[in-house]
Amino acid sequence: MDIRHAVVDTALGPVTLVATDDAITGLYFPQHARRPAEESFGPAVDLAADALLAEAARQLREYLTGARREFELPFAAVGDAFQHRVWDVLATIPFGETTTYGDIAVALGDKSLAQKVGQAVGANPLCVFVPCHRVLGANGKLTGYAGGLKRKQALLELEEPVQISAGRLF
Repeated sequence: MDIRHAVVDTALGPVTLVATDDAITGLYFPQHARRPAEESFGPAVDLAADALLAEAARQLREYLTGARREFELPFAAVGDAFQHRVWDVLATIPFGETTTYGDIAVALGDKSLAQKVGQAVGANPLCVFVPCHRVLGANGKLTGYAGGLKRKQALLELEEPVQISAGRLF
């Protein structure tokens, strides 16, 4: 198994992109909630020497400048079956739209799963790529985000149709 990573400067600050073999397996901020141990990221590589990580960095930067709305990358998140069900729902939330943990629980067939959905959303190792920032609390307010609420707010503002920023978001 070929695990490696690169740290990329973005409008959200430095981001660690992790790849395993031919898929992106992680996107982490420096103070990321549930950030795995650095040793699990494999060796650091130069983007110029790794086409997959370079492409992920390019697409992420395009998204953060408003030039991209969807990612076209191979992903392979590690998680249990329930987490994957939740992450699959997250991946269907359109750019510029939001949902709630309760709505996701209903989509999975059981409204009482909202708290478990929240835990799975919080464990998403591909935040931004798999848009967990588009999930709000039942009252429509911002709730937890692995990269911090300021980043979540910045991502939501970026996706507002009237606001596209090429500057630094965070």
